[in-house]
Amino acid sequence: MKKHLTVFYILLSLLGIIAAIGIFILGFTALKKAQSTQEHVEQTLEQAEAQKESLQAQEKQMKKVQKTEEQKQIAAEAAKKAAEEKAKGEAAADDEDTSNKPSVFNSSGSTGENVNTASNGHVVCIDPGHQGEWVDMSATEPNGPGSSVPKAKCSTGTSGSYTGLNEYQLNLDVSLKLQQILIDRGYQVVMTRTDNDAAISNAERALFASDNGAEIMVRVHANGDDSHTASGALTMSPSSGNPYVADLYDESNRLSQCIVDSYCAATGFNNRGIIYTDDMTGINWSKIPVTIVEMGFMTHETDDRQMADPAFQETMAAGIADGIDAYFGLAQ
Repeated sequence: MKKHLTVFYILLSLLGIIAAIGIFILGFTALKKAQSTQEHVEQTLEQAEAQKESLQAQEKQMKKVQKTEEQKQIAAEAAKKAAEEKAKGEAAADDEDTSNKPSVFNSSGSTGENVNTASNGHVVCIDPGHQGEWVDMSATEPNGPGSSVPKAKCSTGTSGSYTGLNEYQLNLDVSLKLQQILIDRGYQVVMTRTDNDAAISNAERALFASDNGAEIMVRVHANGDDSHTASGALTMSPSSGNPYVADLYDESNRLSQCIVDSYCAATGFNNRGIIYTDDMTGINWSKIPVTIVEMGFMTHETDDRQMADPAFQETMAAGIADGIDAYFGLAQ
């Protein structure tokens, strides 16, 4: 009897062991299956995330392409508008009496004769900054008399981030309007260029002004900034320690102050004051009081769109003219 009980207990123990092994195998299999399922879920999530990133990249690229196309369209419209205005101006010029034309510095580098007279006794040189991008001015010249520092003779400038308008065209448009306003106010005006084909270096422009009897030189430009947040107008003047034209500091500073104050009062632009610089070729070669007026930031949407408006350009030109009047004590 005891023998039979012993065998029974042994068999019962074996059955328990076999059951435990079975339970272990089932648990292990379930665990492996759960791990496999989790890995599959993680892999699926990774694929979904990768697909999401790919779609976002495609969307970003499409927006970039769309923006580029919009900018091209804006630039084309601006160029068309500029061409139409130029054609109108040329047609009007054909009807004017050429005896009243101020002298210009043409693309060959020669000077014309000053034929308009100054009823108020003052002669002003206007320098529309830059020239067309098709004019190669990459050769260098000294950035001041006797300087060993070379700088490109001229550059093509910036362009409107929102309008596509080229700075060289904006500078010319405002300068031609300024020219007419000054003539109407009794000034004799000499222009360093009256088109975008002129191949004139910055040093040549500076010397041209004094060679043609100008009392002051106003260099017309527009600004740019990578942040696209900077806005407003400023002027540039040689510093009191300029190694080339320190003797022009007082009058250049006064001219710069008069113009930036009057310009900002007329346009409502933020007045950023005067920047003093000693590395501008067009300033360092000057023999007369000189200023650079940076009319606004073509990289700022509001500035850019306002400056591209022909009607607002009249206001801009009038503001500069008011500053010139203030400099000569002829405030309107």
